[in-house]
Amino acid sequence: MIFNFKKSTAKAVKLSYKYKVQSLPFLNFQRYSYVNVYMKWKKDSYFDSIEHIHESIQLKPIIALKNCIVRDPNGCIPISTVSKRGLELDVPVKVARFLRQYPSIFEEFTGPKYNLPWFRLTPEAAEIDKDEKRVYEECRGELKARLRKMILMTRENVLPLKIIQGMQWYLGLPNDFLQYPEQNLDESFKFIEMEDGLKGLTLDSGEKIYSAMEKNAMKRGLYTGGPMEAIEFPFYPSKGLRLRTKIENWLNEFQKLPYISPYDDISSFHRNSDIVEKRLVGVLHELLSLFVEHSAERKKLFCLKKYFGLPQKVHKAFERHPHMFYLSFRNKTCTVILKEAYRSNSAIEKHPLLRVRKKYIKLMKESEVILRNRRVKNRFYNCNAELDLDSNNLNERGHDMTSCSLEQVM
Repeated sequence: MIFNFKKSTAKAVKLSYKYKVQSLPFLNFQRYSYVNVYMKWKKDSYFDSIEHIHESIQLKPIIALKNCIVRDPNGCIPISTVSKRGLELDVPVKVARFLRQYPSIFEEFTGPKYNLPWFRLTPEAAEIDKDEKRVYEECRGELKARLRKMILMTRENVLPLKIIQGMQWYLGLPNDFLQYPEQNLDESFKFIEMEDGLKGLTLDSGEKIYSAMEKNAMKRGLYTGGPMEAIEFPFYPSKGLRLRTKIENWLNEFQKLPYISPYDDISSFHRNSDIVEKRLVGVLHELLSLFVEHSAERKKLFCLKKYFGLPQKVHKAFERHPHMFYLSFRNKTCTVILKEAYRSNSAIEKHPLLRVRKKYIKLMKESEVILRNRRVKNRFYNCNAELDLDSNNLNERGHDMTSCSLEQVM
């Protein structure tokens, strides 16, 4: 059966289906096409104040340095071990300076040789590290499942290792996850050589994968798992965000479109159609739902375009759907946040590592108190030193004046 989709600005697009459908709500969906719309960004203080999202940028290099310390057999390292690895570990300043910014996590002491500064974890940080390792051990299967889903969302079920390594922080995978495939992966994962000379990880999987949207709709009895069923995205408008009537009409029709799973092939659809736009939004929704903080730096998602078959202007999807995604511009970067994950009625599963990262961030904040107290003590000591110096000077002057008076009497 062949359906014709009419659009005012383009020729009719023909899509073929092998099954018979009596009535579909999206037969004329392209008449409301508004995919080139510009929506004004609206600041939302709630999402801008979620601490574990915006502190994640500072936490990442802290965890990287922490791992360098715990991997050492002695549990401590000289500064020379990491001083030249700042770029590799994403440290924004000199490594020694960075370590000293977090005395609640890193304890500095003088080493046995050459009086070099050495660093080890504080007892509080060491305890959280143990908790982190327990989570990795107990949730290895879930972490593997999240990686599996990410690979299955790609066009050819394969991702370069360098892309996976770049997304490990968001997926919550330990840094050495790919170094121990026998321990962390099963036989369905295979390492291959890709056409562009890169090493990749592919996956053989014949099982049906359901997205977070599909699972939630099934629980609510709104989805049976059949093809081309409509599933509405959960919308969470920010306060004060008002849309023009044209945009609201387009969004209403957009919600009625069939939901195409991020794990399904869409090569038969026209890339400029609204149904492909909805599938793109579904991919971004599913991808962010897999991440620890359900957020990511927007620029880091751009590296996925080639392998996920995303359009060149994928960033426009975030701007066109402010009811689903929030763009935060804190920390001099643009962070994409999945709104649904931070609502009380959210159906998004929490990442098991999130609790551990919140502990690290809380410990990070204690460093500010420690450094503040040190500055106060230094000022106090400096003031006392100045008072002692002034007192000594006054005593010396008094002694000189007494000597002069005695000389005059003589």
